[in-house]
Amino acid sequence: MTVQEVLLDAGGVPLSGLLAEPAGGPPRALVLALHGGGMRAGYFDSRVVPGLSLLELGSRLGYAVLALDRPGYGASAAALPDGLPVSGQARTVRAALAGFAREHAVGAGVFVLAHSNGGKLALALAADASGGGPGSGSFGFGSFGSGSGSGSGPSSGPGFGFGSDPGPGPGSGSGSGPSSGPGFGFGSDPGPGSGPALLGLDVSGIGSRFAVGPELMPGPDTAGDWRRHWGALRCYPPDALRRGQELLARVPDTEALEGPRWPELYPAIAARVRVPVRFTFAEQERWWRHDEEAVAALTAPLASAVVRVDRQPDAGHNISLGWAARTYHLRALGFLEECLLARDAAAPSRARAAAA
Repeated sequence: MTVQEVLLDAGGVPLSGLLAEPAGGPPRALVLALHGGGMRAGYFDSRVVPGLSLLELGSRLGYAVLALDRPGYGASAAALPDGLPVSGQARTVRAALAGFAREHAVGAGVFVLAHSNGGKLALALAADASGGGPGSGSFGFGSFGSGSGSGSGPSSGPGFGFGSDPGPGPGSGSGSGPSSGPGFGFGSDPGPGSGPALLGLDVSGIGSRFAVGPELMPGPDTAGDWRRHWGALRCYPPDALRRGQELLARVPDTEALEGPRWPELYPAIAARVRVPVRFTFAEQERWWRHDEEAVAALTAPLASAVVRVDRQPDAGHNISLGWAARTYHLRALGFLEECLLARDAAAPSRARAAAA
């Protein structure tokens, strides 16, 4: 397994990242990994001890794993010195993925695994994929997981809301090359409903109600209370904190200033998220409330028919840098397997409907 550095073109903005692809053939799906505030893509490739890297694990299980430096980080920091709001990050990542899928196989579609502020972006991507109503797929992903954007909403597949199979014609995936699988059909500028299927989301370290007051939160000029980023030190291997310092990056001002507004922004975004969603809270999560009342407020606005909320024992906020990384990554990829299973189980009913 080789992890390679990549540079994607997002409409003239360079997005850097790390890519691991399976050695035995084309990937079953693409896992898009999005880091949190003040981190880099390497958050998902910890090598402090064997087994912690998501890129290594995912590629060995047959997935391609693309960990991106979010807009305002890495190679895009010079072009976007102030960063972008969540909506702008979503548009930029959409453009980058369009180019990526033209040159790389992405299997059944894209599954987004995100941490902390990256979870906000993941939810915005899903909202754009579903946005506006059935079949609109304004983000460039298939609206409800089919890639075609032709589904009828959450009831179009058993519990997951997959659309119907794409038919022949422009954007149906009838061309050749890596992007020619069913439902891909990228053109030079993917329009509504085009692009790879968005299979689901797995997000950790994000909620909708803060556990701290504004005086303790990160801002343009402060990192906030660093202990809340880590939790109990017993949750991390020796040297994890020192090596973690190598991943740190300045939080762009726009992102930092928008951060406290997330509880206001979340309900409208969640109302457009129809794909399966899994939230994970670390045992030592200290930025976000995850009591029963807070969890109810988090899940209620979501339009998705499948919503899970799990707890990860023996973990701090930065789960993927801790001892629990492998356990969490396996659980997240297990949720991806469930999404793929539901898609496959729905295929015979879609075929019967098409033949009727």
